[in-house]
Amino acid sequence: MPPVRRAVPPILLACLLMTGCSSVQFGTPTPSRSQSPAPGAPGGSGRAIAVGAGPQKHYTVQEQPAAGSCHYRSEHGEPLEDPTCTPGAISPAVTQANLRSTICRKGGYTSGVRPSAYVTGKEKRLNAASYGYTGRMGDAEYDHLISLQLGGDPNDPRNLWVEPADPGHKKGAGVNNKKDPVETKLHTAVCKGQVTLAAAQQAIVTDWTTALTVLHLE
Repeated sequence: MPPVRRAVPPILLACLLMTGCSSVQFGTPTPSRSQSPAPGAPGGSGRAIAVGAGPQKHYTVQEQPAAGSCHYRSEHGEPLEDPTCTPGAISPAVTQANLRSTICRKGGYTSGVRPSAYVTGKEKRLNAASYGYTGRMGDAEYDHLISLQLGGDPNDPRNLWVEPADPGHKKGAGVNNKKDPVETKLHTAVCKGQVTLAAAQQAIVTDWTTALTVLHLE
């Protein structure tokens, strides 16, 4: 049987005769698909934030990093967490779409998801050993890096650290630090629609001392 001769398509023939023509690909092109960021992924620049288990009916004491393995940093004179030990974690129960029924609802949200002092008390002592904290426990806060009012995970060990008192804080005066007002301002901005939930979470997990400035909230 004589070989079948196929006519060269006009568009290919024209392409081959043109100077500098690039290679031609045949077949049906695969349509490009825009994928949504995975849960916990940043909306723009910045590292992805882990997603925790979310609120639980019964919390259990979580394993903490090995004693002495975490190291405080200092920025603008304020203590910061070790990003390896405490990178932050968000709750899957709080999203941009359900703000009004979660962190922005009237009557509050945090009290219903916060672990008991029985659980966090034990975790705090273990985490103090992780960070080598030797100050008064009553002056240190067992802090949610991404606060509950910003959708932080309630009991993920990646989101909790023993936060020392601010420099100059009087010993024995109890917990009082400058991070708390920052969290409240961010919460207000999120609920007013001034910034997105993801932007607020990313700003505070990166550096709480600059979060308001980065988001143009001061």
